[in-house]
Amino acid sequence: MSRSGKIAWKKVLRWLPGVVISAIAIYAVIRFSHMQDISEALKSVRLSFILVMLALSVLSLAVRAIAWRTILGRQVSFPAAFFGVSEGYFLNNLFPLRLGELGRALSVGRSSGLGILHVLSTIIIERAFDIVYAAGIVLLTLPLVVGADWIKPIAMIAFAVVLLGLLVLYLVANNREKFQSWISKRNFRSKFITERLLPQVTKIIDGMSALVKPSQFLLSVFWIGMTWVVWMVMYYYTVTQLAANPPLWWGLFIAGLLALGVAVPSAPAALGVYEGSLVGALAILGVSTGSALAYAVILHLIQIVVTAIFGLWGLIREGQNLTTLFSTLSNQKKVEELESNEGL
Repeated sequence: MSRSGKIAWKKVLRWLPGVVISAIAIYAVIRFSHMQDISEALKSVRLSFILVMLALSVLSLAVRAIAWRTILGRQVSFPAAFFGVSEGYFLNNLFPLRLGELGRALSVGRSSGLGILHVLSTIIIERAFDIVYAAGIVLLTLPLVVGADWIKPIAMIAFAVVLLGLLVLYLVANNREKFQSWISKRNFRSKFITERLLPQVTKIIDGMSALVKPSQFLLSVFWIGMTWVVWMVMYYYTVTQLAANPPLWWGLFIAGLLALGVAVPSAPAALGVYEGSLVGALAILGVSTGSALAYAVILHLIQIVVTAIFGLWGLIREGQNLTTLFSTLSNQKKVEELESNEGL
């Protein structure tokens, strides 16, 4: 096999697992859903629901932009952060391997002068906060779902561990130089640790440089939390269309479980995995899988459309070309070369 063929095959192997997972998720949700229920649920969807979801989707982008801008130390304008976030989501819907995150870093890093790698590290911090929130929310709401008192102490202990993780992140942010020095002195034999894990840890530590002030750290946590509030409202309003008088925490549980679900590698736009996670969360709460799948598809389409509108708008503002952008994002070394050429 030629060198170019080997490179192409390696790229296929990188995104193939995600496609397989998406295919399995699509098969599962269709297999366990009744077409008649799906058809009836689609017919029951009101225009007012779609309009509310559109508004909440735009609001979630705006709040997420404020959160990310706070992590960046407000070194970029709100429009730059808003369109950067939108471009990232839009590119994730088009390209495999979550290249949208790299696209967001490329766009904002170059336009702001902060540097691509620095901006990318703050995106990793943003995602770390999301995982902490998702885990904490699921742990707190799980006892309410299963209705077992014995699991509540376990959930509280697990949630305390999650909070401890946030505290550790803050302490590392304030002692990042010592922490990096300690890591560099370790002699790890595992290639996975040295080639995969440690570079990601280094990026996270670099991103924490903007969070050394307690006020900024807390503000970042607050605005990420506000994003989750918007998502909670979005999914609570959705479940009100499917169940009578659901409790508010249902929206939180759905948001948390969905976030953990779409974190799994998948095809672009989390196709199948998004629907499977949402259907699974609603099924746990007693909603029929057919109705859940119908609303999952609608919600996913709305989010794809909203991010496409603002993502394309942002790319047009910057004069970006999708073909050129994809070729750049497909090879991370090119991005690093750009970084060094810019002297950042």
